Amino acid sequence: MAAALGPGEAAAAAHALSLPAEAYGNDPNVEMLWAMRASQHAEVYFNLISSVDPKFLRLTKVDEQIYGEFRKAFGGLRVDVLDPEELKSEPAKEKWRPFCLQFEGVVEDFNYGTLLRLDSRGGYSPENTIFATRIQFFAIEIARNREGCNSIIYSSARRQRGDSK
Repeated sequence: MAAALGPGEAAAAAHALSLPAEAYGNDPNVEMLWAMRASQHAEVYFNLISSVDPKFLRLTKVDEQIYGEFRKAFGGLRVDVLDPEELKSEPAKEKWRPFCLQFEGVVEDFNYGTLLRLDSRGGYSPENTIFATRIQFFAIEIARNREGCNSIIYSSARRQRGDSK
């Protein structure tokens, strides 16, 4: 994934990312920092679900609330294999917007961009990754963890390590 930042670069990146978006317009350097941050987050999360049984993971302090509100709003949404249209089409955006906004002030950086796997059985790759907001990531991944969709990643990693059941 992305190369690690040194202490000076990390401090500069943190400062740059703390400024309001209006300060940058479409600055390619800031876009690169966001891409690196999203990539690092994805790598950490995938390592986590590969190392710890996902059914025991808590991603936020408000997982119960996120999961309950998600399934109330999106009861029929398949989370094992996502259809990008269910996230990105105009009708989908209209449905996601109120869901996401209810977590403003509840989930830190709820609207930050992050990477989300389309097929829960696979890793992050250009073909299996979509850009989503952080609260969409949390909602879908909490559902995947609770509903057993991420168990295949954990089981596969255990087999590769030679862990016994």
